Amino acid sequence: MRRLFDGHLDLAWNALSWDRDLTLELDALNAIDRAMTDHPARGRATTTLPEMVRGRIAACQATLLSRARPQARTLSGQSRLSLDFVNQEAASAIARGQLYYYELLERGGHMRRIQTAPELESHWRSWSPGQPIGYILAMEGADPIVDVAHAQDWWNLGLRSVNLVHYGANRYAVGTGSDGPISADGVALLKEFERLGMILDATHLSDTSFFQALDVFSGPVLASHNNCRALVDDGRQFSDEQIKLLIDRGAVIGTALDAWMLAPGWVRGRTTREVVDIEAVADHIDHVCQLAGNSRHAAIGSDLDGGFGTEQTPTGLDRISDLGRLDAILTRRGYPSEAVDAVFHVNWLRFFASALPDR
Repeated sequence: MRRLFDGHLDLAWNALSWDRDLTLELDALNAIDRAMTDHPARGRATTTLPEMVRGRIAACQATLLSRARPQARTLSGQSRLSLDFVNQEAASAIARGQLYYYELLERGGHMRRIQTAPELESHWRSWSPGQPIGYILAMEGADPIVDVAHAQDWWNLGLRSVNLVHYGANRYAVGTGSDGPISADGVALLKEFERLGMILDATHLSDTSFFQALDVFSGPVLASHNNCRALVDDGRQFSDEQIKLLIDRGAVIGTALDAWMLAPGWVRGRTTREVVDIEAVADHIDHVCQLAGNSRHAAIGSDLDGGFGTEQTPTGLDRISDLGRLDAILTRRGYPSEAVDAVFHVNWLRFFASALPDR
């Protein structure tokens, strides 16, 4: 079974906002989770640390995720799952708590933080089931960076990859569901990222912010969890023009497993997962490969349990270890073994070997 690098997992948000013990076996976690009724994904989780080990997921990008959106907060009893806080200071404090969760997982021998290229190479070379899962610390939406100078503090804490915005607009840019430019603060933050060596994650940027970001920022760029607009026509996905620009910049694009990003016309709360199966994941991987003319830019950024569970994953994907099924699917489509390895881990490893600092 091939080892796999997952480009995007919201592990700390799941543990803290969903009150899930990720050190449990998956079936045990779901048995506990079913007692809660605050979200359709309850009892339908796909991801725990033992399940990642079972799937030979040796490393991932693990996120910090909290937003400064006071207008989006609700008093409807959903606060347990909230992403949204009254201001950037609160969002930043929540993200620091998520970082501390990862530190406790490190203390317990479950995870290992990777900050440099040599650390990644050493971890990947020596990893076997039973060893800690490696993680590169990422931030989904830059709200916890309270001002441009604060990026240095986060870098010192081990943060290595940031996308500017999640949904809607924040201080820095405009994201999914809206459109608009990067702000003056956003431009300044990108320049600070260049100075630090921070990686820009283009995921969730609106079209206008996307093109501006690639013009403004000259550092390394990836797309942790993004699919193809040519296959699912929605602004959350990348157009072929955007994908080609990313390829030209040496980016790797992780295909996401959220069913609404895989099934055209998906309606949340109405469409059922039976309309799409795991073969659709390979469709998006293949589309990136066809645009690139090679297999060097497609990968997996599953986003599993990123606010959804098996009610919103393709059939054939009930647990994160099922990602290994993509091996046979890609092989059946004519991908040679080295190309499947590229999608499973080689592309992410090559990208981070170049983008992470040497020390």
